[in-house]
Amino acid sequence: MKSAVSFIGDATIQQQDVVRFSLKGKTPEQRVKLLILRDLNNLGWDIKFGKKKIEVVPLEAYDKDTIRQAMSIKRQEIISNNRAWIDKHINIARANLADGYQVMCSKIDPIIEVCETRKQKDLFRIFRYYWSSPYSDYVGRRIKLLIRDNALPNKPIIGIAALGSPIIHIPDRDKFIGWNKQIRTKNLIYTMDAYVIGALPPYNYLLGGKLISLLLASKEIRKIYEDKYNEKITIIDKRKANSLVGIFTTSLYGKSSQYNRLTYQHNLLYQPIGETKGYGTLHLSKETIQEMVLFLKSKNVDVNHRFGDGPSWVMRVISKAGELVGFDPDFLLRHSFKRSIYFLPLIKNYKEFLNDKTTIPIYHNYTKKELVEYWKKRWFENRKKNQTMIGNVLNFEPKNFNI
Repeated sequence: MKSAVSFIGDATIQQQDVVRFSLKGKTPEQRVKLLILRDLNNLGWDIKFGKKKIEVVPLEAYDKDTIRQAMSIKRQEIISNNRAWIDKHINIARANLADGYQVMCSKIDPIIEVCETRKQKDLFRIFRYYWSSPYSDYVGRRIKLLIRDNALPNKPIIGIAALGSPIIHIPDRDKFIGWNKQIRTKNLIYTMDAYVIGALPPYNYLLGGKLISLLLASKEIRKIYEDKYNEKITIIDKRKANSLVGIFTTSLYGKSSQYNRLTYQHNLLYQPIGETKGYGTLHLSKETIQEMVLFLKSKNVDVNHRFGDGPSWVMRVISKAGELVGFDPDFLLRHSFKRSIYFLPLIKNYKEFLNDKTTIPIYHNYTKKELVEYWKKRWFENRKKNQTMIGNVLNFEPKNFNI
């Protein structure tokens, strides 16, 4: 059964207003209502207009095309708002990409570079805009990485990755690990979320995304994490708080071809462990959220924009604005896009360690060198024999890279 919710009606808002769409002459409250209805209508929600109420019924599930369309709208909004910055830095991006002919001759020797300087951070930022998912960032602990090809003279960038503080509560993840609230609160510090993993052209045509995914399983990544947080090290039950024992990541489109069946030494690296519940903001446009902020200001409602004030600022804006216009805010936030959750264990005894049954992590200790060699034999060499892929790689020129 599809769940439905009644939205407070408005005699000035009719079905044609959503279809033709115009905010002209509307009050701040009406503008918020209309923008919400437009966004939900674009996602295929069933909307019925009555004299005193508007009933909205979400889809039972979103297909990949619907999610991609919504992502594209949100992504373009963010790119448009950052267009001046992107245009200013696009040549720096091009200067750090490889020519297709170079890559076909490269032996590919990845080196992992931690973003510390302004130039490194700018490179990460501009390449992040290239992804189909909208640019967003994590609060709390963050490590941004550039993966370069040391086998070529200019050390072009193969791809990027980023680790961030894990989300506090994800039911399917907690069930998989065996966490209750108390143990999760204590041991979440030993994990991170990978919120960016992917390759840039022309390496993406050669399954460079799988290479980046494999590199996150390396002991070199673990060492980067340990070194970064070494100064803030504390001892908890004889365990170092800067020990990284596992990485979570998600996929917006269900099973991910990048992570699915990615094994090494007969171990499944990225284990599918469930789904997020679909709470989020990606189904609402930035225009809608901005209008909500203006509406709240018109009502003298202040939504603090500070880390530590509970759920994310955007979610609190949506919740409060939705409530004030007569929309169940929990219902609105609950029907965003579910993500498939994957877990990359860096130790063999992760369940025992993360549930306080042992204080000694038994690491896999995969090296970058062995993982790269495995990727070359398993994917790279075969990909170089594919004529279509060869054409895509050879046709790529950095000067044509755009966002």
